[in-house]
Amino acid sequence: MDASTVNDEAGSPIADVVARLPTKPGVYLHKDATGTIIYVGKAKNLRARVRSYTQLHRPADAKTKALMARIASVDVIVTDTEAEALILENTLIKEHRPRYNVLLKDDKSYPFICITKEEFPQVFKTRRVVRDGSKYFGPYTDGTYLYYLLKTLRSVFPLRSCQLPLSEEGIAAGRWKVCLDYHIKKCDGPCEGHISKEAYNEYIRQAQQILSGKTRDLERQLEQRMQLLAEELRFEDALVLRHRLERLREYSAKQKVLADSDADRDVFALARIGAQACVVVFIIREGKLIGKRHYTLSTTIGGTADILTDADILRSTVERWYVDAESAPDEILVGVDVEDPESIEDFVRVRLGKRTHVVVPRVGDKRKLIAMAETNAEMLLRESIMQQAQKDVSMPKAVLDLQRDLAMTSLPRRIECYDNSHIHGTDYVSSMVVFFDGKPKKSEYRSYRLRSVEGNDDFEAMKEVMSRRFANANDDDAVLPDLVIIDGGKGQLSHAMEVLRDLGLEGRFTVVGLAKKLEEVFKPGTSDPLYLPKVSASLRLLQQARDEAHRFAITYHRKLRSKRTLRTELTDVPGIGPTTSTKLLRAFGSVKAIAEADLESLASVAGPSAARKVVAHFQTSHDEAQ
Repeated sequence: MDASTVNDEAGSPIADVVARLPTKPGVYLHKDATGTIIYVGKAKNLRARVRSYTQLHRPADAKTKALMARIASVDVIVTDTEAEALILENTLIKEHRPRYNVLLKDDKSYPFICITKEEFPQVFKTRRVVRDGSKYFGPYTDGTYLYYLLKTLRSVFPLRSCQLPLSEEGIAAGRWKVCLDYHIKKCDGPCEGHISKEAYNEYIRQAQQILSGKTRDLERQLEQRMQLLAEELRFEDALVLRHRLERLREYSAKQKVLADSDADRDVFALARIGAQACVVVFIIREGKLIGKRHYTLSTTIGGTADILTDADILRSTVERWYVDAESAPDEILVGVDVEDPESIEDFVRVRLGKRTHVVVPRVGDKRKLIAMAETNAEMLLRESIMQQAQKDVSMPKAVLDLQRDLAMTSLPRRIECYDNSHIHGTDYVSSMVVFFDGKPKKSEYRSYRLRSVEGNDDFEAMKEVMSRRFANANDDDAVLPDLVIIDGGKGQLSHAMEVLRDLGLEGRFTVVGLAKKLEEVFKPGTSDPLYLPKVSASLRLLQQARDEAHRFAITYHRKLRSKRTLRTELTDVPGIGPTTSTKLLRAFGSVKAIAEADLESLASVAGPSAARKVVAHFQTSHDEAQ
């Protein structure tokens, strides 16, 4: 490789020196005014690619526009091939982490299976990937499956479990002795030369077939070998091979079948929530899922939000994947069209010696594979966002559990719960209670005296209170909840969502319905309820908010009913106001006792003038009744 630098010296534009760049493949490094590398890219033709950044009027996406405004100089490194440029680009991105490149965070915390590069290789689980020529398979997100896979390998092949630095010279010198594994027939004893280097490495090759998902050819090979041993009357050796074949078939039967086709495929799918994204890779061999890996990243680059397209993210992931991959499939399935898929196919052919095709399925079984991977990507992304939120904020356990159980992307710090109260359709009221960080915030409780509801109609009542609460929700200073709880089942929830959709608020926060009879939690768009454990902190928090909304609604309803009773019986008396009415009720206990009292008793409480008015009112009412 050859390296050179193009600097914008003496204030001259980069365009003036682009002509001196070679037309060969290579890598270019954009730098800002401080000399910091802000972007690393690869090119089939360095001169043409770098020149494109000097053309200010060319169509460009948001990321490229932001990058072009900050480029002060460019370094280039010439390579022999475009494939070599891609490998170098990936290395430089990992080293410098430029702000305008797609920076993927992978799942390195998950374990791999390592096959070491030795004369007599070891096979073991590891979380540390060292590029020393060893081969790595995985990562494995399910620890139980990884344990079962290693157990299967050791039951099918008599591989050594020791960590001795075996070599043919050391074995010939008698440096090591066999261990218990040899005596119980779990190892063929390479440490004492009981198995040749060639025969042992044949076991390793076959183990790699299993780890790569290529079990059918291996089953045929073992079956043919078993029949040959039987024909040679080596029945004990044939029996050992039969046991190994049974273990292999048992393992193969437990692998999840994702496609009817025997084709090998790698499936790349993307999910986005806000400024975060997750890419999932399904590794399918012979129609069976043998591995899964995911990457997370922020779609905000250089301080500019949402400037990475789905195609940008998927192409970067695919390229990075095949830089590190040990094998290639027949097909590479991606969820969206990516730029120049032929260059990816050419790189895989050169790098891994396999012809492959990049496919964007629209319908059919391949599209279903993409959809399944996208569902997994969304689930993993929500889990990642939730874990990050829990790290950033110290929250009560009930709030954290509620976020997890309802699959919310953010913590439910502000919870609002709504309930209705009435008696046979009269004095219809609704209440809103607010919980903040799991505790009631009574200063923000609100009660609503409903105006448009006639008769007993909880659905219309819910629509009115939602309309009034969120009428100004799109204002800049509006306070929105993280979680809304509707006291009721699917009916109340669907009417609440109808209002929120009309106001353009669907998806701005989470809404659930809580049915009291079985404590079922309903979510919009799903017919089946979610049952939270009866003793869970998350369900207790939902119940506490619902019960508080119910109490607050009943309290307000009783207050209105008392005022209505007082107004119709006493405040209808001309000249008698609420203050005088209250004095009389406190003194006599009821309206009936006031009506039966004499003038002198009433005057002692309310005064002579008010007493005469009360006596005259009830006397008139009595005469009219006669």
